[in-house]
Amino acid sequence: MFASSGTQLPSGYRIAPGSRAFAIGDIHGRVDLLQQVMAKVDADLHDRPVPKSMCIFLGDYIDRGPDSRGVIDALIDIGQRHEVVFIKGNHETLVGDFLRNPAMLPAWRSLGGLETLASYGVVCALNPDSAKQTEAAQAFRDALPPSHVDFFTRLKSCFVLDDVVFVHAGLRPGVPLASQSEHDLIWIRDDFLQHRGMFGKLVVHGHTPVRSPEVHPNRINIDTGAYATGQLTCLWIEGDRFGFL
Repeated sequence: MFASSGTQLPSGYRIAPGSRAFAIGDIHGRVDLLQQVMAKVDADLHDRPVPKSMCIFLGDYIDRGPDSRGVIDALIDIGQRHEVVFIKGNHETLVGDFLRNPAMLPAWRSLGGLETLASYGVVCALNPDSAKQTEAAQAFRDALPPSHVDFFTRLKSCFVLDDVVFVHAGLRPGVPLASQSEHDLIWIRDDFLQHRGMFGKLVVHGHTPVRSPEVHPNRINIDTGAYATGQLTCLWIEGDRFGFL
């Protein structure tokens, strides 16, 4: 379903008139769903032209799903056609962690890392010894195109657009936005999700899978578990209205 007049954003939040923001939740290797969502974005912009638009991706592009490499290729291509912001998710931090410390492969494997390695052509045993872990890290390093290294390097911890802050996991309650730790921005869960107070801005986030998008007075969660459910959510915001594609 394409966007219509939408619903009023909670708590009086808004972005500047004349612009439309599209926020896309956790993709996790599902390049097929990413392509479907971007087709809806393009169709929406064709049907409802707007002077300025922006696509904001909330992180967790890799792991679990079948084509992490394809997702990164697609995102780089999307960045050539749209104004984009790429947020860092906790899964993106695991790439650098593994390259620096191959011994963390078992931890990454439990979070879907073997699927990412396989998408880059790196085949790894289920229980590799230390030498095999180091070998896998080197093979992964060799397989990463420079454009992908640049992509992972340039990810943002969060992005603010007027009354809305876009972030992967959430914010630490009681801490000013400028003082939030990157660890909280990409990993926090219960302390953020259970907070009923306001954060000063509306928080749009992913990280915690839900059956359908959750809209609260202080936050909107758009992680609908795409890799497992086949549902990748795209939220649009225009002025003081929002909806889902």
